[in-house]
Amino acid sequence: MKLTGLVISLVAGAALGISGMAFAGGNETAGTFQDSSLPGGGLEVPHNDRIHLSTDQQWISSEGHLSDLIRLQWTKDRAKPAIAWLDENGKDKAAIIAHAKANNPEQHDHNHMSFETTMAPEGKNANELFTRLEIPFDQDVAEIRTHSSNFNVMDGILRIAGTGGVNRDLTWAKSDDGNVTTPRWAMRADTSEETGGNAGSNLQIIRYSDDGKALDNPLTINRSSGNIGIGNSDPTTKLDVSDDSIRIRKSMTPASSTAPGEVGEMAWDDGYVYVCVAPHTWKRTALSSW
Repeated sequence: MKLTGLVISLVAGAALGISGMAFAGGNETAGTFQDSSLPGGGLEVPHNDRIHLSTDQQWISSEGHLSDLIRLQWTKDRAKPAIAWLDENGKDKAAIIAHAKANNPEQHDHNHMSFETTMAPEGKNANELFTRLEIPFDQDVAEIRTHSSNFNVMDGILRIAGTGGVNRDLTWAKSDDGNVTTPRWAMRADTSEETGGNAGSNLQIIRYSDDGKALDNPLTINRSSGNIGIGNSDPTTKLDVSDDSIRIRKSMTPASSTAPGEVGEMAWDDGYVYVCVAPHTWKRTALSSW
């Protein structure tokens, strides 16, 4: 039976309530359709028989997307065509669903494709299908979301890429009702031009106000020099601080002028400021009030 004949048989069988229709492979009958025992009924393909779909058509809109060998359509505004996976007891475990409107008319339109899996059997919503990943449609930039999910990259790379002149951000945000998010922090490779010599695309930490507006970038790392800027975006030394003080919270008194220490270490106590000027070699200067 050719695919066209198979589809006609499926439609006719469903319309007439006929079970036991032939499912042919080549010239041999591989099995017969029967009524599904699952809730809602339907036609069941014979156990262990396979449906093989193939095409030589292209995905071209003007020709009707002839290569879409499986086409699911909703014919009422709150219908949700789905593909579902069931366990050996006929219980839903996973599904892929695309729909426009929510079941509840008071909710906003969903307009997304969702990947769903069941909640924990011992949890509050035991065995209930729950959306783990949403991919929206009717948007120029799709706001893809995950829910109650952790994202792990094993032995691979999590990459944020972009063309010239585009910030590449990893953002932490506050979530509100209706999937509204308001940024709080971002780690950014900025839009500074890449001109060679490792210049450009500097790393920044961005902080945001309560209403989601960028306040400043309290930390910058220059890609070409490795210089770190605190409160500035153009550091000229390894640590460049745009403020009028630096604080070392804890005091420390070297045991002697030959106490263990590395060049450049600094310390203080009530009477002195100490600087390690050579390996295990400290010098100090007295402090006085005025």
